[in-house]
Amino acid sequence: MDFHHNKIIAHRGAWKEFNFPQNSLASLERAVELGCEGSEFDVWMTADSVLVVNHDADFEGMVIEESTYAELLTIKHKNGEKISTVEEYLKKGMEQRSTKLIFEIKPSKISTERSEFIAEQSVKTVQRLGAEKWVDYITFSYEGGLRAIALDPSANVAYLGGDKSPAALHEAGFFGFDYNIKLLRQKPEWIKEAQNLGLTVNAWTVNKKADMQWLLDQNVDFITTDEPEMLFKLINE
Repeated sequence: MDFHHNKIIAHRGAWKEFNFPQNSLASLERAVELGCEGSEFDVWMTADSVLVVNHDADFEGMVIEESTYAELLTIKHKNGEKISTVEEYLKKGMEQRSTKLIFEIKPSKISTERSEFIAEQSVKTVQRLGAEKWVDYITFSYEGGLRAIALDPSANVAYLGGDKSPAALHEAGFFGFDYNIKLLRQKPEWIKEAQNLGLTVNAWTVNKKADMQWLLDQNVDFITTDEPEMLFKLINE
């Protein structure tokens, strides 16, 4: 595998420039075409336990956790794509070997147990497809993150919540944190602390040039952005 190392994670794929639907296969393909280090995508589970890719809890007004996969297929993205299953999305991503797939396990709004189950099914799907080398996980569900680490101790799992110190994450076996840029501006010492512990540092969602430059100056590992083109330009300058 020859993955890019340029810190750029396209948030929900690279969708903005060409107005692709977020989390679509088209936005994934664009992130790959641009040469991003990673392309992030969000995963929910339907009422009948199918893992699908979408950012919001609803797909065009249909609540994913309360709908069957068949019901979700009655609606399409604005470019005509149907909602992707995780399997379809991963298979598409595995057609290339340069951009990593940043798999966000969305916490269930129903229960913590369901969040853990979603994490479990996510890791099992990745393992079944042999996609481990492509995938890094991120999640707001601390319990889901722990479940993913337990199932695959070699997996890279970063926490999004912002409420755990680098020391606590390190102790729990996380690979790193992926925290809101506003929080890191308030607690810049967490960046150094994480780096000293060997944790990776990522920030979301970084769309302002000044924030991008500040993070580059701190030598963070990744920057998650809706503006990958802008960040490429900044890095290349």
